[in-house]
Amino acid sequence: MFAFLGRLEFIRQLVTVRMSETTAALFKEIVPAHRTPHSKVTVVGVGQVGMACAVSIMQKNIVSELCLVDVVADKLKGEMMDLQHGVPFMNPCIIRASVDYEITKGSKLCVVTAGVRQREGESRLSLVQRNVEIFKGIIPKLVANSPDAMLLIVSNPVDVLTYVAWKISGLPPHRVFGSGTNLDSARFRFLLSEKLGIAATSCHGWIIGEHGDSSVPVWSGVNVAGVALRDVKPDIGKSADSDKWQEEVHKGVVSAAYEIIKLKGYTSWAIGMSTAAIASIALRNTRSVCALSVNVKGLHGINQDVYLSLPVVLGENGITHIVKQNLNETEIKQLQKSAAQLYEVQCGIKGL
Repeated sequence: MFAFLGRLEFIRQLVTVRMSETTAALFKEIVPAHRTPHSKVTVVGVGQVGMACAVSIMQKNIVSELCLVDVVADKLKGEMMDLQHGVPFMNPCIIRASVDYEITKGSKLCVVTAGVRQREGESRLSLVQRNVEIFKGIIPKLVANSPDAMLLIVSNPVDVLTYVAWKISGLPPHRVFGSGTNLDSARFRFLLSEKLGIAATSCHGWIIGEHGDSSVPVWSGVNVAGVALRDVKPDIGKSADSDKWQEEVHKGVVSAAYEIIKLKGYTSWAIGMSTAAIASIALRNTRSVCALSVNVKGLHGINQDVYLSLPVVLGENGITHIVKQNLNETEIKQLQKSAAQLYEVQCGIKGL
């Protein structure tokens, strides 16, 4: 690994010397160029999810520099080169990679995808302890090099690991958030659109709570063009629903990741696109609303430091507001149950 880094440094110095001679002949310098990146994003972990995030972020044209970090030097170098060779087809972007976290210095957003992969049929919550130790080797290094950065956690189980990242980092909670149910909400809207026969972008609905088995569909708020589906079908999402919306839509959301893992071995593209959308909101400071895993203490009767997903307003300084949804009694109870399950897992974490 270190030999690989040494060769890279030698080549870099050699190219610098040659380029200085060439550029001196080609250009007349007016003032020295600034090398500080305008919008720098780091992605930790170059597995399927990490690279899907990296490619999706590049395609959004939101970064001036993209840094990749991983512990496997050869794969890291290969992924870096592969992306670099695609840059001429996109807006200019510097792609860098290293096993050393110093390369991440000055990042505005750090996306963490590293961790052990979810096994077929394995609950996200059963992953937590295996990933805690990995986070202990990642989060402090990111914060040391980019103390003003936002941390976006994607690794599963995302809610608990976002809590872990917050505890390890020492950062304020508004700058540590997880990808949460942003993808679940997208799956929800897609499945709604399939049943209604319209575009997913015309279906409005939210999945809140855990990114996983205890997620909560907010049926009371599902609407098309402002028309609440509960107004036209009062039993939607309930056991008496003859159209089986709960069974075919929400259960489809919950089982989606397990089904994809069974079919192809992992999920990647949708979470990559979701992550890029979140990154775009943050870096462009559009103050859009998305469902992210955040600290919800004091909301909906939850009194513990628990991270789970609610609709939030995201900007360049992190989470600025949490939307106060008008949940019905059933939804509040389901959310509190989801919070209780996550809190139980948090209490069982060793070494924090």
